[in-house]
Amino acid sequence: MRIVLTALLLGLTFTSAFAQRPRTIEPSEKAPAPPTAPTTVKAKYEGGVFGYTKTMEGTLTFDDQNERLLFKDKKTTKQIHIPYNAITSAFADTQKRQPAAASVAQAVPVIFTVPARFIKTKVRYLTLQYSDPDSKVQGVTSFKLENKEILASVVATLAEKAGMTQRGDIYVKKRDEPEE
Repeated sequence: MRIVLTALLLGLTFTSAFAQRPRTIEPSEKAPAPPTAPTTVKAKYEGGVFGYTKTMEGTLTFDDQNERLLFKDKKTTKQIHIPYNAITSAFADTQKRQPAAASVAQAVPVIFTVPARFIKTKVRYLTLQYSDPDSKVQGVTSFKLENKEILASVVATLAEKAGMTQRGDIYVKKRDEPEE
């Protein structure tokens, strides 16, 4: 009886171990690539570039002629440019935020404002990590974009132009090996 139970227990152990093996993805099962992003996209700069501390609304442009990502403020002549070769990683980030009206409504001490505490909206960000080889400045910056589809196409297009490879949901640039 013990031999039968031991064999059964061993069989269950091997079966569960086999079920946990890594699975390979067939080329036909991969998600389709997003469409190419338009040359200019509406965006809001959220901070992160040295010297530009305030948020700004404007446009994010792929300046292929000068090989850089360019942000132009719509109110002033301020421009932020990040060279493609300086971008080390890029990814799409989504955060849940409470709108300003809901924040104000929840501050009123009335029982009818309780639902305002549960109002959240999704905010989509293009987050870039950069390391400029000319100025030796490094940092992380983010741009708020309109929706999920535009964000996905901007990230994919930027990754292609900057020569990055995908690792999960993040695009990274492989480092050059230092010569000895």
